[in-house]
Amino acid sequence: MAYLITRINQELQKSGYTAGTRRARDWLRAKIGELSPTPATILKDKQRLKNTQFIGGMFFFYYDPKTKDSLPYYDRFPLVIPIERYSDGFLGLNLHYIHPKQRIILLDKLSEYATNDKYDATTKLRLSYSLLSAASKSFEATPCIKRYLANHVQSRFVSIDANEWDIAALLPVERFEKASTGKVWSDSRKKF
Repeated sequence: MAYLITRINQELQKSGYTAGTRRARDWLRAKIGELSPTPATILKDKQRLKNTQFIGGMFFFYYDPKTKDSLPYYDRFPLVIPIERYSDGFLGLNLHYIHPKQRIILLDKLSEYATNDKYDATTKLRLSYSLLSAASKSFEATPCIKRYLANHVQSRFVSIDANEWDIAALLPVERFEKASTGKVWSDSRKKF
C-alpha cells in the first residue's frame, strides 16, 4: 500500500491540490478508481503488517465471521477502527458499511476525538461504544459498529497512519458476501 499512497500523493502534488481539501478529495475519488487497488496488493506492504490491532487506530484485515450463515451480508476485508477490546476479540467501526462520502464525513466528525493534531503514526482516536451510543441516532457510525472475534481474523492487520485515513477510507476494496455494496450502503443509510 505504501507504493499506492506515495503514487497518489505525488499525483496530488502534481495536480496542484492541497491534501485534506474538498477538491483534493474529489480528485482522489476519481484517481483511486483508475488505480484499482485490491486486498492482495494492500496486504503486500510488509512494513504495515501487525500481529494485533490497537484501540483508536485504523486497520484492514481478512475476516470470516462465525455467524456468517445467519448474517444477511458481511465484509470479508473490513476497514476497522477498533473502539473496545474484549478477551475474545474487539468492537470496531467498519467504514465499509457506509458510502465513501459518508466515510469522510464520519472521519471529520471523529477527528475531534484525535489524541493529537499531528495526524501521523502517533495519532489515534479516543472512542468507546458508550461515547458513540450517546451520539445522536442520525450518526454515520451507527451501521458501522461491528463485533470481531480474534479467532476468525484470517490475516495480519494492515495498520494505516492517520495522515492516510482519508485515502484508505476511499479505497474500493470492501468485499461484501451475500449482497452488493449498493444494497449494504442503502440499508445502512436507513439507520442514520
